Amino acid sequence: METGQLFTWEALSAMGGASLLTFFVVQYTKNVLDRLIPQLPTDLYAVLVAFVTLTLAQLALGADISDWRVYGLALANAFLVAAAAGQMHNKTINPPGEKGVKKNE
Repeated sequence: METGQLFTWEALSAMGGASLLTFFVVQYTKNVLDRLIPQLPTDLYAVLVAFVTLTLAQLALGADISDWRVYGLALANAFLVAAAAGQMHNKTINPPGEKGVKKNE
């Protein structure tokens, strides 16, 4: 990764970059989305964000837009990325090492 560059298409196609971007997008947009579509669970929204992120990253790296395998693999990986983003959220709410302190979610 070049100095001063936060994300690259290569980084967004990997677990770390995709889960970090998914975490940020969900955190910054979930309140607005809750007002527009209150029935949409956050976990499913995170999967959708991850799917879009992974699909765009693969297409930007030269994947064939008409190849169904790009979308199938992006969907499968989106669940993993969303789970990692959810774990990031859990760690921000309940950081390791804080014993006996309960925080409201």
